[in-house]
Amino acid sequence: MKKILFLFFLWCFIGHSQEYFPNNDDISAVNNVSRAITNATVHTGTGDVIKNATILIKDGKIQSIGKNVSIPKDAVIEDANGNHIYPSFVEAYGDFSMKKPSRAERGRSQQYDEGRKGYYWNDHIRAEQNAIDYFKYDEKAAKKLLEAGYGTVQTHLHDGIARGTGMLVALNNNGDDGNRILRGENAEHFSLDRSVQTNQAYPTSLMGTLALLRQAHFDANWYEKGNSNTRDLSLEALIKNKNLTQIIEAGDKKNILRVDKVGDLVGKQFVIVGGEDAYEMIGEIKNTNASLIVPINFPDAYDVSNPYQEWYVSLGDMREWKQSPANLKVLKENNITFSITAHGLKDVKKLHENIRQAMEYGLSEEDILQALTLTPARILKADDLVGSLEKGKLANFIMTSGPLFDKETKIFENWVQGSKHIIKNRHTPNLDGTYTTTLNGDEYKFVVSGDGKKATIKIDTLKLGSKSSFDGQWLNLMMTQKDSDDKSYSRIVVQPDGKDLTGTVHLPSGDTLPVTLVASSTEEKEEDQEKEEDNKDKEVKSLGALTYPNLAYGASQRPQQETILYRNATVWTNEDDGILKNTDVLVKDGKIAKIGTNLNAGRARVIDATGKHLTSGIIDEHSHIAIDNGVNEAGHNSTAEVTIEDVVDHEDINLYRDLAGGVTTMQLLHGSANPIGGRSAIIKPKWGYPADEMILENSPKFIKFALGENVKQSRYQNGTRFPQSRMGVEQVFEDYFTRAREYEKTKGTDSFRYDEEMEVMLEILNKERFISCHSYVQSEINMLMKLAERHGFRVNTFTHILEGYKVADKMAEHGVGGSTFSDWWAYKYEVNDAIPYNGAIMHSQGVVTAFNSDDAEMSRRLNQEAAKAVKYGNVSEEDAWKFVTLNPAKLLHIDDRTGSIKVGKDADLVLWNDHPMSVTASADYTMIDGIIFFSKENDLRFRESIKKERQQLVNEMIEAKNKGMKTQTPKKREKELYECETINW
Repeated sequence: MKKILFLFFLWCFIGHSQEYFPNNDDISAVNNVSRAITNATVHTGTGDVIKNATILIKDGKIQSIGKNVSIPKDAVIEDANGNHIYPSFVEAYGDFSMKKPSRAERGRSQQYDEGRKGYYWNDHIRAEQNAIDYFKYDEKAAKKLLEAGYGTVQTHLHDGIARGTGMLVALNNNGDDGNRILRGENAEHFSLDRSVQTNQAYPTSLMGTLALLRQAHFDANWYEKGNSNTRDLSLEALIKNKNLTQIIEAGDKKNILRVDKVGDLVGKQFVIVGGEDAYEMIGEIKNTNASLIVPINFPDAYDVSNPYQEWYVSLGDMREWKQSPANLKVLKENNITFSITAHGLKDVKKLHENIRQAMEYGLSEEDILQALTLTPARILKADDLVGSLEKGKLANFIMTSGPLFDKETKIFENWVQGSKHIIKNRHTPNLDGTYTTTLNGDEYKFVVSGDGKKATIKIDTLKLGSKSSFDGQWLNLMMTQKDSDDKSYSRIVVQPDGKDLTGTVHLPSGDTLPVTLVASSTEEKEEDQEKEEDNKDKEVKSLGALTYPNLAYGASQRPQQETILYRNATVWTNEDDGILKNTDVLVKDGKIAKIGTNLNAGRARVIDATGKHLTSGIIDEHSHIAIDNGVNEAGHNSTAEVTIEDVVDHEDINLYRDLAGGVTTMQLLHGSANPIGGRSAIIKPKWGYPADEMILENSPKFIKFALGENVKQSRYQNGTRFPQSRMGVEQVFEDYFTRAREYEKTKGTDSFRYDEEMEVMLEILNKERFISCHSYVQSEINMLMKLAERHGFRVNTFTHILEGYKVADKMAEHGVGGSTFSDWWAYKYEVNDAIPYNGAIMHSQGVVTAFNSDDAEMSRRLNQEAAKAVKYGNVSEEDAWKFVTLNPAKLLHIDDRTGSIKVGKDADLVLWNDHPMSVTASADYTMIDGIIFFSKENDLRFRESIKKERQQLVNEMIEAKNKGMKTQTPKKREKELYECETINW
């Protein structure tokens, strides 16, 4: 029925209700009556301010605006009495008047809902949803938005990854849906959140969500060419709506960059909702060229009065409280198009308070007005209707007592489609102020505020209990009697008389006396005005210093390449030269330039390495740090379409800790929830740089496979997904490789459907992508090697592989490497046969052997893990050291770049204060590409500056609490440390 009505609405002329409907509302709701608002200070929203202006309205639209407007004889005229008029705000993002979607029953399903046949295979893609189907106008919610200054909202159902269309609605409580609905389909919406209406498991992670977004668009392109034999209403909706504004809710700065990449791949320039922390990565965000819809929901100060709770709050969270109000100013300075949204505010009443806070950083009224009116209108392609006060546009405007965002300014009226909504009666006298009177020889002071809703009464310095109310004509005050033990009261009833208030006082004795509350003297008011002017002249706040990253241990500038000479070191080359004593190493342009003795330093910075050891950086072949929102995409048994590169977290403090442990390269692996997992990211932990600059340039391609207990869900309480056995795991591989070959045959045909998952599987078969396989028991290790040989490729690495010693000869014959733990065993059933000699035995059989961490804590102690190969198996010190340097470089196919100290290789170096495998060894310097990312001296400076900055921010938060500002309880927020089997359902 709503869809039928919607078609009718589109036929109707915008601004009109059905003319044959009866209207019993006030005259302001009758659109065909001309109305003239005169004597106003009009802020058009396009930068112009017109004093003593007139706005002529008819049929819900502005007919004329300016100083010399000809007013028709039959027009209803309202005198604005010099009050200000601004365009009503436009909310570009919200869920106003949307019916809440019903939640699916608990549980998880690998399959889509059978009831959704004819729609996309994944129930979180709900592009066919139309906001109008869930719309029921909510006058109460509209009233709150009207009071805040909004006249138009775009609303949609906030459910799903593809959410369908939004609708543009005028907040006209005097109208009906026939004229309120301006556009029934006004933008197409996406998000990174799953739908609550389905229990379909996939996706379970952020990387899965991004992959699903990509594939749905690839499928829409294929479907549009007429290749499908069946109808898909979701894809049809994606195709139909692709020319609408494309809006995606991303959230933080990192997700802004992520969704923009998706847009680039699928040919869309998204308007992105989010970016409250955009100031921290402003350069990268500017480069997206995206328009932003920015929430203005600043965090409250933390209550740090308890020093033990204070330590729950990170320095990053403290900085966010201090710096986030400057965000809009930074966006403006960088010419980034942004609109302001109230989305995310618990109460829209907070909007103006937060705007004033943002304006303290130098934003003008015009800057904010644009972000609330014309910019969101342009984003929504609705600036022909709303966003500014111009002839032909809807008569949507607010009337205020003064400059819009001043603290004392009141919104009197909000006109929507030419219909007046009274917020506060502008003809009601303003009683707020300070008054005095004398009763029974005592002088009383009355401070009235909040439109007469609040009164403070004092006699001398004694504050009396009081209550007040104002009905628009009479102010009623009640106060406790001075020194009264029996709680007797005096009642005062007064009304405005010029500047004063006159009336009667009813004393506790029963006597009634005339009374005059005398308004503050001119001198006092002038003092107040001077104070107000002083406040306006306060110094404009600034963002303050940022660090890279903007967290503890971030540097004020991103570290840069240097020319450095390490003088007189013990150099572990990992090459035929072995260990060189008293040797110099020159680093230039990010590369190892020279190795020798008594090298000429030239202009190089010289580091005295006498008595110290210089090695190539440690390489961790198997790590799960620095990953955002899920290490496993566990929804399917194959998720080759997802990639860790999408979700690298450049702000993970474990990156800095790894640098302190000498790590210069790591492979971030997908977890082991499924036989065919996701693609890897090989990164260098360049602390302070964005994720894209950490990912190794021209990185070799890897993917995570897994065998054993995790993938067959042995220890899941309710594991129901195929496979459930080790032989089922083998069948998964067979099926997907067979499918990939069949997929390959369709390439170049008219019906070819691009499938990201199959593309990755083909890369494996074509030896363009390498497998790093989670493994334990020998039977499955043998199985995968034989399967790979049947399909014409080789497994690259078995990781974990704690039974590698049983099949080391076969591994060597196959050509697969082993990246194992140094001495883990018996932590689950399939590890019962593990022995600490595993690494040494594989090495002795010619297998390229490495030790990995799979653990955030161990990753920064891999130098000591290498030493265990000496203890368990008598591996030589040089070969043991290669277990964490050159050998993992070989396994990752980057040994031509790193892993040893050789002229021409990347300058990924660590200077140790002792033998590198000693328990007393620590890194003095850790260098990547000729850039020092960790040094002990800098670390000590960081610690002192962190201590000082924390104390300063603690003092400011305590001061904020003492001033009565709202505070929040300290919360300990720690990043989850992922393991192979971590699943975030």
